[in-house]
Order: sequence, then structure tokens, then C-alpha cells
Amino acid sequence: MLKKRIIPKFLLKEGRLIKGVKFHDNHRESGNPVSTAKVYDSYGVDELVFLDILASVESRKTMLEVIKSVSEEVFMPLTVGGGVKSLNDARDLLFVGADKISINTAAVEKPYFIKEAAKYYGDQCIVGSVDYKEIAPNTFRVFTHGGNKKTELDPIEWSMQLQDFHCGEIMLTSIDLDGTMSGYDIEMIQKLSRKLTIPLIASSGAGCLDDCCFAFQAGADAITISSMFFFTDHSPIKVRSYLSSKGINVRASKSSRN
Repeated sequence: MLKKRIIPKFLLKEGRLIKGVKFHDNHRESGNPVSTAKVYDSYGVDELVFLDILASVESRKTMLEVIKSVSEEVFMPLTVGGGVKSLNDARDLLFVGADKISINTAAVEKPYFIKEAAKYYGDQCIVGSVDYKEIAPNTFRVFTHGGNKKTELDPIEWSMQLQDFHCGEIMLTSIDLDGTMSGYDIEMIQKLSRKLTIPLIASSGAGCLDDCCFAFQAGADAITISSMFFFTDHSPIKVRSYLSSKGINVRASKSSRN
């Protein structure tokens, strides 16, 4: 049985880490990405996710520099996203040290791009990023362009299509819960995990140790954590120890340098 993964998620703006709420509110600077990545590496996390929230041409240059610097210091898998629109964009990120590419907007605008990227770089390199929001009671829609543009896509149906397009994983992100530390969307995780045959990464909402446990019990294969690590005293070591005590199959803490 594959071990469950704990993945710190970093949002980048002009080369600095930031943290917000529901994607757009209360942005706060959270530090230097390279030094922060080294700290989390020492904790023995499984992977790191970096997402560029600006996704402009200029910010992409900065992102490439950041990922190159991080990859020279830590040796765990790096998933990188934000503004990836072409095979060349993906190639550039893989060349500087990314192991996986997260794709959201381009997947919606030109679904053939996902198939193309998976063919060129392998299914295991492509993460289908699904950002969604509740627009009416029990009605959810996928959003693109950093949560700014609503589509008519249902997040579960779209995730299944992304699987058919040969994504290696799905990263499911609730915009409503982002940065709130009020818990993951357990019902959505349960519904989607029962349908997918590829790994499901649950993102947004972690605020306490039980939240992490509940997400895995609901069927997530991995969880991303951001605010809980930045703004509480919960470390990856504490999370891993707690999950293990609850019978969740997690990897023992170990730095990528060990």
C-alpha cells in the first residue's frame, strides 16, 4: 500500500512566499522560499508544491530562478504550477528542477494540452489542478485564472475528465476553504476519491491535526498544508506522529539529505 503524503504548499509572488485567504484576501508575506524549503526538508516532508499566483511573463522568470535555487538545496519532489500554458513552459520548469507540473487554466482552455504534456513528459509529471467554489447550495463550479473566472465545469466530472486525459494526479482545492484553517472539504474528497483511480491530493483547509486525519480517512492520498504550518505550532513531525498514532500509513520522518 502506498504511503500517505504530507505536502507543504507555497504560494509565490515576485519571488517571495505569501499566504492569503480564499485566494484573494489578506495576503501576508511568509518568507524566503529557499530557506523555508530547507527547513521543511529537515522535517522530512514528502514533497513541496510551489504555485505562482501572478503567472505573468516576468514572474515566470522569477519562478524559474526560485525553483532552480530550491532544487539545488533540497532533493525531494517539487510540484510547480502557475501560468503553465505550453510544452515549453513545462519543459523550462522540469529543466530547472521541477518533478511535476500543476496545470489548471490551460487544461480548461485547451484540454488537448494535458494529453500532449502527458505524452511528452509522462503521466507521472502532470498534476491536474482543480480549483472550485460553491456558487449555490450544493452546487460547485471549477474556477480558472487564479480563482477569478468561473466555468460551467463540475469539479468531480472535470477531475474524471482530467484522469481520462492522462493526468498522473488530481490536486483538489476548495477556494472557499483556502486559508481558513476550518477543515478540508471532506464530502467532496469522499465523493471524488471513490471515483478516481489516480492519486487525489486534498488541498485547502487544514487547521488542526484532526483535519489532516479526517482528509486521509475520507480517501485522500496526499494533503497539502500551508497556513497550519505557517501560523500554528504544528510541524510536519507533529503531523506525521499524530497520523501514525491514528493508523494512517505515513512515511517515517527523514530529510532528503539522509
